[in-house]
Amino acid sequence: MSSTTTRKFHKDRGLVARMYFTMVMLGFLYAVFALFLLASGTPLIFIGGIVGVMLVVQYYMSDRLILMSTGAKQVSAEQEPALHRMIKTLADRYEMPMPKVAVIDTAIPNAFATGRNPKNALVAVTTGIQQRLSERELQAVIGHELAHVANRDMRVLAIANFLVTLTSFLMTMLFWNMLFGGMGGRRSNGGGGIMMVYLVTIVVYFIGQLLVLALTRYREYGADHTGAEISGDPGALADALEKISGTVAKIPDKDLRKLQTANAFLIIPAALKGQGSMNLFSTHPPLQERIKRLRELEQRMRYGLR
Repeated sequence: MSSTTTRKFHKDRGLVARMYFTMVMLGFLYAVFALFLLASGTPLIFIGGIVGVMLVVQYYMSDRLILMSTGAKQVSAEQEPALHRMIKTLADRYEMPMPKVAVIDTAIPNAFATGRNPKNALVAVTTGIQQRLSERELQAVIGHELAHVANRDMRVLAIANFLVTLTSFLMTMLFWNMLFGGMGGRRSNGGGGIMMVYLVTIVVYFIGQLLVLALTRYREYGADHTGAEISGDPGALADALEKISGTVAKIPDKDLRKLQTANAFLIIPAALKGQGSMNLFSTHPPLQERIKRLRELEQRMRYGLR
């Protein structure tokens, strides 16, 4: 197969259905919340405008912000010829433009991708992952990262995070309003009241956060599946996840903190010791479940099943 040959991939219909259901639930939650805020006299357009500007800036600056926070350096094809060739091969299979390439000088084996669309994508790998993974495993990891870009995950999560950030911003405003302006609010006699709005906002924020985290976990499963189909090697991705996880567990916290700001984007979170990862509050699915699904996909692909 030539490096420019594209591959068709099959979506996991059950996973896609769960992702869409989560997005519908999130939309329904905030539609009801918006009606409640309008009924209570909350200046929703003003608050939404402020949060919208904040997230638009973050959305368009995401690649630069992550590069700055992780210390990633963009590299040319002359500096990293093998890495560029590998990424170009996989990008061609996705029928997407060649993304920018960056390297992070750290022993932590990890990788991430960002970009609001395939034309503005960036793939970053650490020196640690280049040293520890085989070529086959590294290709599978990059296939996973490019899947996030091809699936427009940044765009979906930006919309979802807008809703949660809006609630968080409103919650903060209401707190300070109550602290300095009293607990009643201008419509307290009619049963609305600032305290009621505040309590409802807390509940909506909590539920919304859980739904967004569930969506991010489904997106990881989706990238595992799509990436494995495109690379044609689910077993290599499973092997890579096991190897990365085993290495990350041995790395000191002071080194892991270097990638903490990009945790949600990493193929495996750089979790500090003792942090734990309760499934409901984790950005990534349980590692063993990801590996199990990849092994099952490997068997199905081996026997021509989907």
